[in-house]
Amino acid sequence: MLERTNDLIPCLDHGYVKLIDVMPHADAVDLSFNTNIADYAIIDAARVSYQSGTTRKQSDKQLLRYLMRHWHTSPFEMVEFKFEMRLPIFVMRQLVRHRTASLNEESARYSVMEDVFYEPDTLRAQSTTNKQGSAEGDFNPFIGPRETATAVMNHQTDEAYKLYQQLIEAGVSREQARMVLPVNLYTRVVWKCDLLNLLKMLRLRLDPHAQYEIRVFAEAIAEFVKLHCPWTWEAFEDYWQGGVSFSKEEIDILRYLIPFTGSESFNAASQGTKLSKGELLEFQEKFNRIANGES
Repeated sequence: MLERTNDLIPCLDHGYVKLIDVMPHADAVDLSFNTNIADYAIIDAARVSYQSGTTRKQSDKQLLRYLMRHWHTSPFEMVEFKFEMRLPIFVMRQLVRHRTASLNEESARYSVMEDVFYEPDTLRAQSTTNKQGSAEGDFNPFIGPRETATAVMNHQTDEAYKLYQQLIEAGVSREQARMVLPVNLYTRVVWKCDLLNLLKMLRLRLDPHAQYEIRVFAEAIAEFVKLHCPWTWEAFEDYWQGGVSFSKEEIDILRYLIPFTGSESFNAASQGTKLSKGELLEFQEKFNRIANGES
């Protein structure tokens, strides 16, 4: 269970995710009816498309879910989150791959970096099925007769920082002295991203196959998204994170696996579902298209 204290969530041994700002603010949206500021900013943006302005209806939540379900994504770009993060450099490199975000990182050209490194207690073995992943479970082999892998790694980290300090004290420029620092050094960034691309990032980095360390920071970011736009998060979990898609070839196989089901049987099977009437009709249409061999 993540610990959230005063808008800051600790991550790993010395890292954190801190929420700095969310746009829009309360004064930008009519909140006389609700406090879902971010959710209603999305709804308002969508309603402008068909010139209904910000008229309030009972179907507000259903409209937002429709947008998410059908990938009408531009309204989700109307919300932005800004975070401050302290994270290891090798984790930050995965974060910056999401190039739609804006960021500013702590500079080792101007500042002397702190002696703060990510030092795990245990490691993970290389996966035998995924070349870029690791296996489940703790792993801490001996390197040499007496020293564990983590002990050797931590020793090398300490030695690298001592050399860094010696270079600085000898007058070597900070921008060159930093070259000896390893990528488990903690850095700080301010990271701003619109909600759409933030959700795309979370869809990848919350996946169980994502590297554990980046997943920790994604889980912290997700806590803030859930807090400020709960309707959006619920739709995200239902349609993007919890849903699957099929290729044309996979659908061809499904046609042989799924016999045609009449409306009575379909209605009986769908009893108790939380799908809305509109969602259920869409599902039945998709099911029948597969079962009947329609394109």
